[in-house]
Amino acid sequence: MLDWIRNRFRRGSVVPVVRLSGVIANGGLLGGRSLSIESVAPLLRRAFETRGARAVALALNSPGGSPVQSALIAQRIRLHAREKGLPVIAFVEDVAASGGYWLACAADEIIADPSSIVGSIGVISSGFGFQDLMTRIGVERRVHTSGENKSMLDPFRPEQPEDVVRLKRLQAEIHDGFKDWVRERRGRLLKGDENTLFSGEFWTARSGIDLGLVDGFGELRATLQQRYGDKVRLPVIGPRRRLLSRFGLQGGLGGGIDMIGPATLAALEERAHWQRFGL
Repeated sequence: MLDWIRNRFRRGSVVPVVRLSGVIANGGLLGGRSLSIESVAPLLRRAFETRGARAVALALNSPGGSPVQSALIAQRIRLHAREKGLPVIAFVEDVAASGGYWLACAADEIIADPSSIVGSIGVISSGFGFQDLMTRIGVERRVHTSGENKSMLDPFRPEQPEDVVRLKRLQAEIHDGFKDWVRERRGRLLKGDENTLFSGEFWTARSGIDLGLVDGFGELRATLQQRYGDKVRLPVIGPRRRLLSRFGLQGGLGGGIDMIGPATLAALEERAHWQRFGL
């Protein structure tokens, strides 16, 4: 009798799914393909306002990116969760590393495939130096500033040791914020030495579960059916398509040629984020 009542109650369960897939960056930096508070906020609002929702699931697949956008999205998830009193479950697909793991920590529980990549709790800054190229091709760089540190890390000038010191100080401050967030969200679940956990290293979820970075293994649909019944509805909350895009008319009147340069650079930048994790 109790099983029959429980199954009847489960039959109307709803768990909206928000897919968070891609590099985390300000909306315009990767040609609109990135995760940002601007693109994600409407999806989160719709998910948490879904009638009859028992929980909200996050389908995560991100190699990271902007720490600011990561923090803004994570804070918005927690704000909605508190307002609606709903649990949040993160399901890691290929990778939730760096900023992707920042987002995972916004959930109350992190479920992954044993081969998923997690961690990379650190801060990275990369670039190029072109000073020798400039000399070789006979181009002179002219920079005039008001403020002695305004041209810090100019890629067309030799790297200055004092600039690197300033950069590392900024990175340390951001890293401290990342560590504080992970401690706040994972708390006593974390295992092992913090020097290892917060070194920027990443692991498979099989190792991550031993470090307290992951709570369990599983696949989204199977896990949610086990918890909320076979009849649970899992509506995927995605961006609403604009009318013109439905007919293949999205973009400017000048055609695709105007976007070849920026689009190519954006694709290369996005590819570099994924390749750090062998993906």
